[in-house]
Amino acid sequence: MHCPFCHADKDSLKVIDSRACDGDRAIRRRRECLNCKKRFTTYERIEGSIKLTVIKTDGRRVPWDRQKIVNGLERACFKRPVPEEELLRVAEEVEEEAFATHDREVPTLIIGQMVAERLRRLDQVAYVRFASVYRQFKTLDDLIEAAQNVLDARRFEDPTQGKLFIEPKKPESETNGQADASPRVKSRRGPKIKAKAELS
Repeated sequence: MHCPFCHADKDSLKVIDSRACDGDRAIRRRRECLNCKKRFTTYERIEGSIKLTVIKTDGRRVPWDRQKIVNGLERACFKRPVPEEELLRVAEEVEEEAFATHDREVPTLIIGQMVAERLRRLDQVAYVRFASVYRQFKTLDDLIEAAQNVLDARRFEDPTQGKLFIEPKKPESETNGQADASPRVKSRRGPKIKAKAELS
């Protein structure tokens, strides 16, 4: 076993938390690398226990492989400001959910939905990239629809995450002009109010 971040060997890894999961068929261990100080999760399953099989879109069945999820996340987040530890966390959460909700087989489309749900909250651009693959977009309209759905849901999401579009800032001159206009309007109203008071 090696650290997934700095590739230090197992002697540099320290277990900081350990607990049973997947119906006591596995042990989830939280580890810390003493070399780079990063943390990650590993799963130890009893040999011969029930293994999860992934049903591909063409009907083929293949063994569960978490690394394939990580690879898909890396492609979706290429050149995006998403830390590697976040990608590993998403892969861990998806694996844990898949094993908890499916006994023997899980369709690849369900896995894609699990990943996409988390990517939507993590980075909107990466989400659209990933969705275009797992949903097999055929036309530009499919891509636009996915992007529009993300934009419509922006108000429910973290404002610090990656955005599809960035609203342009107003020119400084325009901002200053608006600021200067306010006192002039106020000063013109002053004398009118005073004049009415004198007439009454």
